[in-house]
Amino acid sequence: MNEQEAENQIVRVTLRGTLVNLLLIVLKFTAGVLGSSAAMLADAVHSVSDLLTDIIVLVLTKMGIRTKKKNLAYRHGKFETICMLLIGLTLFFIGLLICCNGMMMALKAFQGEILERPGYIALAAAILSMILKEWCYRFTISTSRKTHSPALAANAWHHRSDALSSLGTTIGIGCAIFLGEKWRVLDPITAVIVSFFIFSIAYVLIKEAVNELFSKRLPEDLEDDIIKMASMEENVTDVHHLMTGRIGRDLAIEMSICVPGDLSVASAHLHAMNIEGKLKDKYGESTHVEIHIEPIEAEKETKE
Repeated sequence: MNEQEAENQIVRVTLRGTLVNLLLIVLKFTAGVLGSSAAMLADAVHSVSDLLTDIIVLVLTKMGIRTKKKNLAYRHGKFETICMLLIGLTLFFIGLLICCNGMMMALKAFQGEILERPGYIALAAAILSMILKEWCYRFTISTSRKTHSPALAANAWHHRSDALSSLGTTIGIGCAIFLGEKWRVLDPITAVIVSFFIFSIAYVLIKEAVNELFSKRLPEDLEDDIIKMASMEENVTDVHHLMTGRIGRDLAIEMSICVPGDLSVASAHLHAMNIEGKLKDKYGESTHVEIHIEPIEAEKETKE
Protein backbone atom coordinates (compact mmCIF):
# COMPACT_ATOMS: atom_id res chain seq x y z
CA MET A 1 0.00 0.00 0.00
CA ASN A 2 1.48 3.39 -1.02
CA GLU A 3 1.31 6.53 1.10
CA GLN A 4 -1.60 8.10 -0.79
CA GLU A 5 -3.72 4.96 -0.42
CA ALA A 6 -2.91 4.85 3.29
CA GLU A 7 -3.92 8.49 3.76
CA ASN A 8 -7.19 7.92 1.87
CA GLN A 9 -8.05 4.90 4.02
CA ILE A 10 -7.32 6.83 7.23
CA VAL A 11 -9.65 9.63 6.15
CA ARG A 12 -12.44 7.25 5.02
CA VAL A 13 -12.39 5.20 8.22
CA THR A 14 -12.28 8.30 10.42
CA LEU A 15 -15.24 9.85 8.58
CA ARG A 16 -17.22 6.63 9.06
CA GLY A 17 -16.53 6.78 12.79
CA THR A 18 -17.47 10.47 12.82
CA LEU A 19 -20.92 9.71 11.44
CA VAL A 20 -21.46 7.06 14.11
CA ASN A 21 -20.33 9.48 16.82
CA LEU A 22 -22.71 12.20 15.61
CA LEU A 23 -25.59 9.73 15.75
CA LEU A 24 -24.64 8.54 19.24
CA ILE A 25 -24.19 12.04 20.64
CA VAL A 26 -27.76 12.94 19.74
CA LEU A 27 -29.07 9.56 20.93
CA LYS A 28 -27.20 9.55 24.25
CA PHE A 29 -28.01 13.11 25.28
CA THR A 30 -31.67 12.55 24.42
CA ALA A 31 -31.74 9.23 26.29
CA GLY A 32 -29.81 10.68 29.22
CA VAL A 33 -32.26 13.55 29.66
CA LEU A 34 -35.46 11.61 28.98
CA GLY A 35 -34.21 8.57 30.92
CA SER A 36 -32.84 10.59 33.88
CA SER A 37 -29.49 8.77 33.80
CA ALA A 38 -26.26 10.40 35.00
CA ALA A 39 -24.27 7.50 33.58
CA MET A 40 -25.83 7.98 30.14
CA LEU A 41 -25.11 11.71 30.17
CA ALA A 42 -21.49 10.95 31.11
CA ASP A 43 -21.38 8.46 28.26
CA ALA A 44 -22.71 11.18 25.94
CA VAL A 45 -19.85 13.46 26.99
CA HIS A 46 -17.47 10.64 26.17
CA SER A 47 -18.96 10.45 22.67
CA VAL A 48 -18.33 14.18 22.27
CA SER A 49 -14.67 13.49 23.03
CA ASP A 50 -14.75 10.78 20.36
CA LEU A 51 -16.01 13.33 17.85
CA LEU A 52 -13.26 15.76 18.85
CA THR A 53 -10.57 13.12 18.35
CA ASP A 54 -12.02 12.27 14.94
CA ILE A 55 -11.62 15.93 14.01
CA ILE A 56 -8.06 15.93 15.36
CA VAL A 57 -7.17 12.89 13.25
CA LEU A 58 -8.71 14.40 10.11
CA VAL A 59 -7.05 17.81 10.56
CA LEU A 60 -3.61 16.46 11.41
CA THR A 61 -3.76 13.86 8.64
CA LYS A 62 -4.51 16.64 6.15
CA MET A 63 -1.65 18.68 7.61
CA GLY A 64 0.58 15.64 7.20
CA ILE A 65 -0.44 15.29 3.55
CA ARG A 66 0.48 18.92 2.89
CA THR A 67 3.88 18.54 4.55
CA LYS A 68 4.58 15.40 2.52
CA LYS A 69 3.86 17.31 -0.67
CA LYS A 70 6.59 19.71 0.45
CA ASN A 71 8.95 16.79 1.21
CA LEU A 72 8.68 17.31 4.97
CA ALA A 73 8.15 13.67 5.90
CA TYR A 74 9.81 14.12 9.31
CA ARG A 75 7.21 16.71 10.31
CA HIS A 76 4.42 14.53 8.91
CA GLY A 77 5.38 11.73 11.29
CA LYS A 78 5.49 14.12 14.22
CA PHE A 79 1.97 15.29 13.34
CA GLU A 80 0.70 11.73 13.83
CA THR A 81 2.57 11.33 17.11
CA ILE A 82 1.24 14.67 18.39
CA CYS A 83 -2.22 13.52 17.32
CA MET A 84 -1.84 10.38 19.46
CA LEU A 85 -0.72 12.52 22.41
CA LEU A 86 -3.70 14.87 22.03
CA ILE A 87 -6.11 11.93 21.94
CA GLY A 88 -4.54 10.49 25.08
CA LEU A 89 -4.80 13.81 26.91
CA THR A 90 -8.39 14.25 25.74
CA LEU A 91 -9.26 10.80 27.07
CA PHE A 92 -7.63 11.60 30.41
CA PHE A 93 -9.61 14.81 30.96
CA ILE A 94 -12.87 13.24 29.80
CA GLY A 95 -12.25 10.35 32.21
CA LEU A 96 -11.62 12.86 34.99
CA LEU A 97 -14.90 14.64 34.21
CA ILE A 98 -16.85 11.37 34.23
CA CYS A 99 -15.17 10.27 37.48
CA CYS A 100 -15.89 13.53 39.33
CA ASN A 101 -19.50 13.66 38.16
CA GLY A 102 -20.11 10.04 39.18
CA MET A 103 -18.53 10.55 42.62
CA MET A 104 -20.70 13.61 43.30
CA MET A 105 -23.87 11.71 42.35
CA ALA A 106 -22.88 8.70 44.45
CA LEU A 107 -22.11 10.94 47.44
CA LYS A 108 -25.59 12.46 47.25
CA ALA A 109 -27.11 8.97 47.24
CA PHE A 110 -25.08 7.89 50.29
CA GLN A 111 -26.20 11.04 52.08
CA GLY A 112 -29.80 9.90 51.74
CA GLU A 113 -30.89 11.55 48.53
CA ILE A 114 -33.05 9.24 46.41
CA LEU A 115 -31.80 9.19 42.87
CA GLU A 116 -34.29 9.16 40.03
CA ARG A 117 -34.92 5.79 38.40
CA PRO A 118 -33.32 5.62 34.94
CA GLY A 119 -35.68 5.00 32.03
CA TYR A 120 -35.66 2.11 29.61
CA ILE A 121 -34.67 4.49 26.82
CA ALA A 122 -31.32 5.02 28.58
CA LEU A 123 -30.76 1.25 28.79
CA ALA A 124 -31.58 0.79 25.09
CA ALA A 125 -29.23 3.63 24.12
CA ALA A 126 -26.40 2.12 26.18
CA ILE A 127 -26.78 -1.29 24.52
CA LEU A 128 -26.88 0.21 21.02
CA SER A 129 -23.86 2.40 21.78
CA MET A 130 -21.87 -0.56 23.03
CA ILE A 131 -22.54 -2.50 19.81
CA LEU A 132 -21.82 0.41 17.44
CA LYS A 133 -18.63 1.53 19.21
CA GLU A 134 -17.19 -1.98 19.28
CA TRP A 135 -17.90 -2.16 15.55
CA CYS A 136 -16.08 1.18 15.09
CA TYR A 137 -13.12 -0.14 17.09
CA ARG A 138 -12.82 -3.25 14.93
CA PHE A 139 -12.84 -1.57 11.52
CA THR A 140 -10.60 1.29 12.75
CA ILE A 141 -7.95 -0.92 14.38
CA SER A 142 -7.94 -3.16 11.31
CA THR A 143 -7.18 -0.19 9.04
CA SER A 144 -4.57 1.17 11.47
CA ARG A 145 -2.66 -2.11 11.21
CA LYS A 146 -2.76 -1.98 7.41
CA THR A 147 -1.62 1.66 7.27
CA HIS A 148 0.68 1.49 10.35
CA SER A 149 -0.94 4.69 11.63
CA PRO A 150 -0.48 5.41 15.36
CA ALA A 151 -3.07 8.19 15.19
CA LEU A 152 -5.68 5.80 13.79
CA ALA A 153 -4.73 3.15 16.36
CA ALA A 154 -5.18 5.73 19.12
CA ASN A 155 -8.58 6.66 17.72
CA ALA A 156 -9.53 2.97 17.58
CA TRP A 157 -8.76 2.61 21.27
CA HIS A 158 -10.88 5.68 21.90
CA HIS A 159 -13.75 3.83 20.23
CA ARG A 160 -13.02 0.81 22.44
CA SER A 161 -12.98 2.98 25.56
CA ASP A 162 -16.42 4.29 24.60
CA ALA A 163 -17.63 0.71 24.08
CA LEU A 164 -16.34 -0.16 27.58
CA SER A 165 -18.01 2.95 28.93
CA SER A 166 -21.29 1.89 27.35
CA LEU A 167 -20.88 -1.63 28.73
CA GLY A 168 -20.50 -0.24 32.23
CA THR A 169 -23.40 2.12 31.62
CA THR A 170 -25.57 -0.79 30.50
CA ILE A 171 -24.80 -2.71 33.68
CA GLY A 172 -25.30 0.30 35.94
CA ILE A 173 -28.55 1.42 34.34
CA GLY A 174 -29.86 -2.15 34.22
CA CYS A 175 -29.21 -2.68 37.93
CA ALA A 176 -30.68 0.69 38.80
CA ILE A 177 -33.86 -0.16 36.87
CA PHE A 178 -34.43 -3.75 37.93
CA LEU A 179 -32.95 -4.06 41.45
CA GLY A 180 -34.92 -1.34 43.21
CA GLU A 181 -34.54 2.13 44.70
CA LYS A 182 -31.47 1.56 46.87
CA TRP A 183 -29.52 0.19 43.92
CA ARG A 184 -29.89 3.33 41.83
CA VAL A 185 -26.55 4.48 43.18
CA LEU A 186 -24.98 1.91 40.85
CA ASP A 187 -25.69 4.27 37.97
CA PRO A 188 -23.11 6.90 39.06
CA ILE A 189 -20.78 4.30 40.63
CA THR A 190 -20.56 2.52 37.30
CA ALA A 191 -19.56 5.80 35.65
CA VAL A 192 -16.68 6.12 38.15
CA ILE A 193 -15.49 2.56 37.50
CA VAL A 194 -15.56 3.09 33.74
CA SER A 195 -13.52 6.27 34.10
CA PHE A 196 -10.59 4.18 35.38
CA PHE A 197 -10.69 2.06 32.22
CA ILE A 198 -10.50 5.32 30.29
CA PHE A 199 -7.54 6.48 32.42
CA SER A 200 -5.63 3.27 31.64
CA ILE A 201 -6.11 3.66 27.88
CA ALA A 202 -5.11 7.34 28.09
CA TYR A 203 -1.95 6.37 29.98
CA VAL A 204 -0.88 3.91 27.28
CA LEU A 205 -1.44 6.41 24.47
CA ILE A 206 0.34 9.26 26.26
CA LYS A 207 3.28 7.02 27.17
CA GLU A 208 3.73 5.80 23.58
CA ALA A 209 3.50 9.33 22.18
CA VAL A 210 6.02 10.71 24.68
CA ASN A 211 8.43 7.85 23.90
CA GLU A 212 8.22 8.66 20.19
CA LEU A 213 8.57 12.42 20.68
CA PHE A 214 11.66 11.87 22.81
CA SER A 215 13.06 9.39 20.28
CA LYS A 216 12.99 6.08 22.10
CA ARG A 217 15.24 3.62 20.24
CA LEU A 218 13.98 0.68 18.21
CA PRO A 219 14.26 -2.85 19.70
CA GLU A 220 17.81 -4.24 19.85
CA ASP A 221 17.14 -7.13 17.46
CA LEU A 222 15.84 -4.67 14.84
CA GLU A 223 18.94 -2.51 15.24
CA ASP A 224 21.12 -5.62 14.82
CA ASP A 225 19.35 -6.40 11.54
CA ILE A 226 19.96 -2.84 10.32
CA ILE A 227 23.68 -3.05 11.14
CA LYS A 228 23.94 -6.45 9.48
CA MET A 229 22.23 -5.21 6.33
CA ALA A 230 24.54 -2.17 6.09
CA SER A 231 27.66 -4.25 6.81
CA MET A 232 26.91 -6.56 3.88
CA GLU A 233 27.35 -3.70 1.40
CA GLU A 234 30.60 -3.93 -0.60
CA ASN A 235 33.52 -1.77 0.70
CA VAL A 236 31.74 -1.03 4.02
CA THR A 237 34.19 -2.00 6.75
CA ASP A 238 32.36 -0.72 9.81
CA VAL A 239 28.96 0.61 10.90
CA HIS A 240 28.67 2.76 14.00
CA HIS A 241 26.88 5.73 15.63
CA LEU A 242 23.57 4.05 14.85
CA MET A 243 20.56 6.06 15.99
CA THR A 244 17.02 4.79 15.52
CA GLY A 245 13.48 5.76 16.44
CA ARG A 246 10.01 6.24 15.06
CA ILE A 247 8.44 9.21 13.31
CA GLY A 248 4.72 8.51 13.44
CA ARG A 249 4.18 5.23 11.59
CA ASP A 250 7.63 5.35 9.92
CA LEU A 251 11.09 4.29 11.11
CA ALA A 252 13.97 6.75 11.43
CA ILE A 253 17.51 5.42 10.93
CA GLU A 254 20.80 7.33 11.09
CA MET A 255 24.27 5.77 10.98
CA SER A 256 27.88 6.24 9.97
CA ILE A 257 29.64 3.82 7.61
CA CYS A 258 33.39 3.46 7.03
CA VAL A 259 34.73 2.95 3.50
CA PRO A 260 38.30 2.87 2.09
CA GLY A 261 39.87 6.33 1.98
CA ASP A 262 40.91 5.98 -1.64
CA LEU A 263 37.32 5.34 -2.77
CA SER A 264 35.89 8.11 -4.96
CA VAL A 265 33.12 10.31 -3.57
CA ALA A 266 30.75 9.02 -6.25
CA SER A 267 31.46 5.37 -5.35
CA ALA A 268 31.07 6.02 -1.61
CA HIS A 269 27.79 7.82 -2.27
CA LEU A 270 26.57 4.92 -4.40
CA HIS A 271 27.22 2.47 -1.55
CA ALA A 272 25.28 4.71 0.84
CA MET A 273 22.39 4.87 -1.65
CA ASN A 274 22.42 1.07 -1.97
CA ILE A 275 22.11 0.70 1.80
CA GLU A 276 19.32 3.27 1.92
CA GLY A 277 17.47 1.43 -0.85
CA LYS A 278 17.71 -1.91 0.95
CA LEU A 279 16.47 -0.39 4.21
CA LYS A 280 13.51 1.24 2.48
CA ASP A 281 12.69 -1.97 0.64
CA LYS A 282 12.50 -3.81 3.95
CA TYR A 283 10.98 -1.19 6.26
CA GLY A 284 8.94 0.95 3.87
CA GLU A 285 9.57 3.62 1.26
CA SER A 286 8.82 6.41 3.75
CA THR A 287 11.55 5.24 6.18
CA HIS A 288 13.78 8.18 7.12
CA VAL A 289 17.40 7.17 6.39
CA GLU A 290 20.48 9.33 6.90
CA ILE A 291 23.94 7.85 6.29
CA HIS A 292 27.24 9.59 7.07
CA ILE A 293 30.29 8.40 5.14
CA GLU A 294 33.72 8.24 6.82
CA PRO A 295 36.98 7.15 5.14
CA ILE A 296 38.89 4.49 7.05
CA GLU A 297 41.92 6.78 7.53
CA ALA A 298 39.76 9.45 9.17
CA GLU A 299 38.25 6.82 11.44
CA LYS A 300 41.73 5.69 12.55
CA GLU A 301 42.72 9.27 13.37
CA THR A 302 39.54 9.69 15.41
CA LYS A 303 40.32 6.59 17.46
CA GLU A 304 43.90 7.77 18.06
